[in-house]
Amino acid sequence: MNQVVALVGMCGSGKSVCCEVFQKRGWEQVYFGGVTMTELEKRGLERNEANERAVREELRRTYGPAAFAILLKDVIREKLEKANVCLDGLYSWSEYKVLKEELGDRLTVAAIVADRPVRYERISKRPVRALTPDQALSRDVAEIENMEKGGPIAMADRFILNNGTAQELTDKIHALIDGVEKQA
Repeated sequence: MNQVVALVGMCGSGKSVCCEVFQKRGWEQVYFGGVTMTELEKRGLERNEANERAVREELRRTYGPAAFAILLKDVIREKLEKANVCLDGLYSWSEYKVLKEELGDRLTVAAIVADRPVRYERISKRPVRALTPDQALSRDVAEIENMEKGGPIAMADRFILNNGTAQELTDKIHALIDGVEKQA
């Protein structure tokens, strides 16, 4: 039976790097942030932190705190029929509850965590959507206060510390994938 691993973590923790490892191992990917990016394009808005935050928060006001899980539920089901699925960027406690109810034991939540100074340094050097430390802090606070982001991190089934190199993270993700695939 195919499995789902939902990656949770604060901005700059390494979730996207982890998803690349999953994809190379043949897992399908569902990028929660893609909902925001698609909406920005529809509205003709520039991709920047302020617009992204406004759209994320508006979608949650419109569809409720589980907005992204609700909007992506059919896509996840469809991909899960064909392969294992990696969810990049589960955001809220409400989304976690919807997915847990929908997927049950097929869902593993993996928190990718890194020290805040490490995350902020990474974010400042991103080629796309780089943030200053003040912008990163503002995003962290908004995600914790407005989007229930702490809940899924606190309830994660697995925690992966990512303060080291990309290779160290890749090795940890391969071990996670091996474990999840064995339990299937």
